[in-house]
Amino acid sequence: MNKLKLILFAAILFSFSAKAQDDTTYQKIRVGSYGEILGSWQNYGLNRWTGSPKGNSEINHAQISIPRFVLAIDYKFNPKWILGAEIEFEAGGTGTAMEMEAGSGSENGEYETEMEKGGEVALEQFHITRKIVDAFNIKVGHVVLPVGLTNAHHEPINFYTTFRPEGATTIMPCTWHETGIEFFGSFGGGFAKFDYQAQIVAGQNPLGFSRYNWIKGGRQGFFEADNFTRPAYILRLDYNGLPGLRLGYSMYYCHDAGKNCDRLNTFNSNDPINISIYSVDAQYKNKFVTFRGSFLSGNLTEVLFIDKTIRTYSNKSGYSRTPNVAKNALNYNFELGVNLKNTFNGGDKFPNIQPFAHYEYYNPQEKGEQLQLMDDRCQVNYWAWGLNYFALPNLVIKADYTYRKIGTDEMFKNTKSSFNNENEFCIAIAYVGWFWQK
Repeated sequence: MNKLKLILFAAILFSFSAKAQDDTTYQKIRVGSYGEILGSWQNYGLNRWTGSPKGNSEINHAQISIPRFVLAIDYKFNPKWILGAEIEFEAGGTGTAMEMEAGSGSENGEYETEMEKGGEVALEQFHITRKIVDAFNIKVGHVVLPVGLTNAHHEPINFYTTFRPEGATTIMPCTWHETGIEFFGSFGGGFAKFDYQAQIVAGQNPLGFSRYNWIKGGRQGFFEADNFTRPAYILRLDYNGLPGLRLGYSMYYCHDAGKNCDRLNTFNSNDPINISIYSVDAQYKNKFVTFRGSFLSGNLTEVLFIDKTIRTYSNKSGYSRTPNVAKNALNYNFELGVNLKNTFNGGDKFPNIQPFAHYEYYNPQEKGEQLQLMDDRCQVNYWAWGLNYFALPNLVIKADYTYRKIGTDEMFKNTKSSFNNENEFCIAIAYVGWFWQK
C-alpha cells in the first residue's frame, strides 16, 4: 500500500511540475520518473504450456499490478561531463510471491505452490557522458541497448497499448540494459539529418536461452561482475530529416557467446554460438495521426549444442533449462492512432482522445533445426483496439481490448487452430516526465 501511495504521489507531483522528457535546458541537475499502474481482466489461465492440450484453459480472472516505477536523475559536473542514472522498481520491487500453477490430470487441475521472487529493483542506467561535438560523444557505464523499436523508445507514452508491445518483450530483454561503452551523435542537416548509437557491451549467456523466450533470459546479472570475454556489438541509425518522420535501423551481434557462461568451459566447441538480431522500424506523427511499425528478426547458431548443454546443466543453477531453443525468432507489428481533438477541430476544451488499432505477430520458435520440435503455442497473432486519453501531454489513461490467436501464422485468414484463443481487457494510467530541475 505504501508503494502504491508513492506512485500516486509521483503522478500528482507530475501533473503540476513535469517537463517534456526530451528537455535539455536544465543547468545543473534534474530529477524525473516514469511509471505505470495496470488492471486487467482475462478469460484464460496463467500458463499456456501446462494443463489442457488446447493451451490456456478458459478461466475468468482479474489482476492489478504496478509493472514498473522508474526514478531518474541527470547531473552536470560541467557542460561536458554528465552523470545519468535510472533505478527501476519492477512489479512492486523485491520480495516473496506465492504462485499457483495449474497442472494436468484431474477435472479441476492439480495445483502446486511455488515460491519465487515477487519483483525486481534494478539499476537500469548508470553512465557518465563526455560531450565532445554534435557528431561524436562518448558514454561509459550501464546503458540501454536501442535494439528494436520498443527498447529504443520504451517509455509508456511511446506506445498505445496498456502493455509494452508483446513480441519484443517475449523474445529479448526489455528494457534491455548492459554495461559497456557507447559512441553517439548526430550528423547531417535539413532533409539529411541522422542520429546514431554504437555500443560495445557485455554479451549474452546461452544458459539462459529457452524455447518460450528465445534469448531473453540470457542477460547476465546473476553475479557481481558480468563476463566480458565475448562482448556484444550494437548499432542504431535513425533518420530524422522530415518533420514527424523517424526511420530506424538497429542490429545486435555477439560472437561466440558461449564464452560468457559463468563456468567458462561449459560450451567448449570449435563452432561458436553467434547471436544476430536485425530490426527496422518507423514512426510518423502529425497533428491528426500517429503510425508506428517495426520488423525484427533474430538468428542463433549451434542451437542443438545449446539444447544438449541446457538439458544436462545443474537444476540448481537458476536457469530455466527449457531446451528446443530456436535458431530463428521473428516479430513484426504496427499500430495506428487518430487524434480526435485535432481531427474534429475540438478546441482547447475538447479532450485529447486517441483511438487506436494495434497488430503484431511474434514467435520465439519461428524456425529450428531439422531434429528440433517447434511448439506451435509459441506462435501468436495479437490484435488490440482501444483508446488513449492524454489528460496531460505526458500523462495518459489507456484502455484496450486484446485478442490473441494461438498456433497460426495466418494474419487475416480465418485459419482454425487447435489452441484456445485468449481475450483480455485492460485499463492503465502511465506518465513520464521531469519533476524538478535547476
